[in-house]
Amino acid sequence: MKAASGLAYGPRPTPELAAEAVGSALTKAGLERAEHVILLLSHEFMRHPNPAVLAAARTAGCLQVSGATANGLFTEEGWQLDQPTAAALVIADNATAMTVLDAPLISFSGHGTLPYDWQDGPARAGLLEADAAAWTHGRVAGNACAEFRLPGLRSRHVLSPGLRRLGDALPVELSENYELRRIGGHSAVDSLRRALPPELREFPPLHHIVLLRSPDEPAIAILSANADGSLTLAAELEAGEMLSWAIRQPLAAEQEMRQLLQAAADTGGQPDFGLMFSCIGRGPLFYGNDDRDRQSFREQFPQTPLLGAYGSGQIAPVGGLNRLFHNSVITLLFESADV
Repeated sequence: MKAASGLAYGPRPTPELAAEAVGSALTKAGLERAEHVILLLSHEFMRHPNPAVLAAARTAGCLQVSGATANGLFTEEGWQLDQPTAAALVIADNATAMTVLDAPLISFSGHGTLPYDWQDGPARAGLLEADAAAWTHGRVAGNACAEFRLPGLRSRHVLSPGLRRLGDALPVELSENYELRRIGGHSAVDSLRRALPPELREFPPLHHIVLLRSPDEPAIAILSANADGSLTLAAELEAGEMLSWAIRQPLAAEQEMRQLLQAAADTGGQPDFGLMFSCIGRGPLFYGNDDRDRQSFREQFPQTPLLGAYGSGQIAPVGGLNRLFHNSVITLLFESADV
């Protein structure tokens, strides 16, 4: 099997960018045509993606072009957040064309929340971005959702929430609708301050702090701290539930990603290529100078093609259900089913 990625950017969202990204990937793979293309376009293409999708199909010589628009794009060679960009992964010469049914459906959604009928059923992994356009088989989807599998490939996935727990789980004592009033014997605000490192207690960085029911479940965001000592949350809680405070910090997130990729390499070896779906709040804007998650992939799997995008939500299968995470990274590692 051959696979390679390409990245192209410029001042305007033109179809030529899509053709250039696909052409670059074909050249790197030593191919004249592809059997499947995953094409990702920056949000500037959102209103009129058709010409770019068609340009990618013509360049690749195939109609199996799937993908979506997103807030930012990257490959193993670089990332772009602030100008029109096309990124593509081409795949060909895969000896086995049979679909591996236990591989998750690669899924893109332009809805504001995870589509209801995606929450159960087959396992899914992918990206959600409100108002995004999506396409499969070379055609833009009218419902802004795209789903597909890559024939002859099996995959492993790695989910990195990027959270550091702050102490043991605490029992919820009083919660009314979305207001958490008491937890662990203290008001919600006092409990949070006691869990934080001393330097963060005066002005808690609420946008980086969450509550966790369990490490496998999506975190619960804090919307506001109130004068009566309560916290307004993004989800309702029930008295008696056990929850932990957790915080997002760049160093902890980077260490987690490195450990997860190392474990994946130890158990499954080198993949043929990877897909990485990250959060617009987790990439270079979070780490400050580069996307440390992308860098960790490059260091763990050198010379391995990677295609990725930044969106508002990451779709991952957990515990038999498909869940929507935020500020997380899901990485799919693909290899031929013949191996």
